[in-house]
Order: sequence, then C-alpha cells, then structure tokens
Amino acid sequence: MRSWVGLLRAAAASGPCSESGGFRTRFDFGSRDAASWFPGHMAKGLRQMRASLRRADCLVEVHDARIPLSGRNPVLQEVLGIRPHLLVLNKMDLADPHQQSRVLEQLRQQGCSHVVFTDCQRDGNVKKIVPLVAKLVSSSPRYHRAESIEYSIMVIGVPNVGKSSLINSLRRLHLKKGRATAVGGEPGVTKAVLTRIQVCETPLMYLVDTPGVLPPKLADVETGMKLALCGAIRDHLVGEDIMADYLLYVLNQQQQFGYMERYGLPEASDNIRHVLKYVAVTLGKTQKVKVLTGTGNVNMMMLNYSAAAYEFLRAFRAGRLGRLTLD
Repeated sequence: MRSWVGLLRAAAASGPCSESGGFRTRFDFGSRDAASWFPGHMAKGLRQMRASLRRADCLVEVHDARIPLSGRNPVLQEVLGIRPHLLVLNKMDLADPHQQSRVLEQLRQQGCSHVVFTDCQRDGNVKKIVPLVAKLVSSSPRYHRAESIEYSIMVIGVPNVGKSSLINSLRRLHLKKGRATAVGGEPGVTKAVLTRIQVCETPLMYLVDTPGVLPPKLADVETGMKLALCGAIRDHLVGEDIMADYLLYVLNQQQQFGYMERYGLPEASDNIRHVLKYVAVTLGKTQKVKVLTGTGNVNMMMLNYSAAAYEFLRAFRAGRLGRLTLD
C-alpha cells in the first residue's frame, strides 16, 4: 500500500503546470447535447404556472447571482407581459462583488430594471423585497383592486437558485417564523406546485412557491454547463468529470487560483487530472482495487478521481474556491 507522501510525490511528478505554457482559451465540449438535461416534471410545472399567472399581482424571479445572464427561462420572460416583475439574484455571497455594476447595466439593457442581490441564508438584502414589491404593484396599471388588501406574489425561477430559501427568509424577517418550504441542494426539490404561503402581515402578502423551470432547449452547451456548476441541473446528467474540467478552465481564465493553496499544488495547472490527484490526496479520496498478479490478487490503494471531482465541485458551490461570477 502506497503512503500519502508517495501518492503526493507521484501527483507532483505526473504532469506539468499548464498545457503549452499557458491556459486554454476555449473549452472543448465535444458532441454533447444539452437538450437531454431537461427533466420532465419541470415542463409540467411550467404549464400549471402559466395557468395561474393571471392571479399573480407580481412575479418575483429568483436566479443565481453567479449566472445572472445565463439560463433565465425565456418562456417565463415571454409571459410577463405588463405584470410587475422583480429579479432577485440570490447567493450574492458566492458571486464576485466587483461584477455587480456590470451585471446591473447588462440587465438594464435587456429591460430588467428592478433587481435585488440577496443572500437568503443570512437574510442579506431580503428586507428590500417587500417594500419594492408593494411599490411595483401599487404603481402598476393592472392594479385596480381597491377592495383588496393583500398582495399575491408568484415566485419563479430555474431549480436550486434559492426560491424556497427566499420564502423562508421573508417569513423569518417579517413573521418571525421558521421554514415554510423544504430546502435542498438538489435541483427540483420543491415539486408541490402553487401552495399559498404568507410572508408578511403589513402589508398582507402571500407567495406561491413553484418548482424551478428550465427551458426544454438550452441556448448552448456552455449555458447548460454553467447551470450545472451552480446546481440547477443534476450532476449525473452532465457528468462530474467534464464539469470539474470546465470549472478548472473558468477558474484559470478568471485568475482565481485559490485551489492551489487549498489542495497544495505548487503552481496553477490546466490539467484536470493533475489537479484532481492533489484533491484526492489532500482529502484522502482513495479506493482499494484488486490487481491480478502472477502470485494472485493484490489489493492496491488507488486515487478515486470521481470522488475528487465531486469534492472539487462541492468546494466551488460552497464558495471555498473564491467568489466567482460565471457570466
């Protein structure tokens, strides 16, 4: 059985830093097709949501601040009409704060002028939402229900961007109550459609939590890859190996080299197998493999690259590789 020191030495000796003395300038996605990454239950949820949009005074679209321009469902944008719309870019604690002004300007050019960055885990900026929604609805030409004293809000967005976390955060802040909806790190956790949930007493405001929805045909494979990195598409549909490689490509492109210190690399690398060796050794991700020799079966300790790729992705999603905006 090889020692940890031996494995680390082998990793260090196995490959150079980057290929051809520099980092890749483009990523090769091969012949992958993102169309198959769209789960069926999301299409059903979209049909139910469209039927209920008429009852909503305002649409609160939640999206991941790390991918503010990628993956927002075009069908949802088509059905907005003149209905008030607020875009909540959640998980701002994981995105690059220096990119916020650029992102806001690009969204403004796309016609999206009401945007709030939030961190729903720590209730960051969430207090801005209720007053803004009330203002948008009250000034809307559609709002002629003088007899109504309540606001009906629909929460929309792709999977795993924090829709349920937003609802729970609003309830904590305004009602001093705990969770109303299940929260999970897997896309598609919230499957029960159209459940009315109170989030504020004054003004009286209800939210509808819905499953996240992705378009059946993503714009391109790279958009799908960004969504997958942020957890909006299940890993196994895309492949953790290529996701880890694309993550390394982006980290190097943006000169985010925190992975070097975290996993003990002597220098930055563009070789994902080389990086994953360090990840596996640092985190002890190994597996016993039986090897047939002339004297019989011998158990050998081998590095577990799949487990290392999974941990590499988890570290990014938790913000341990730096704050990154993928768009």
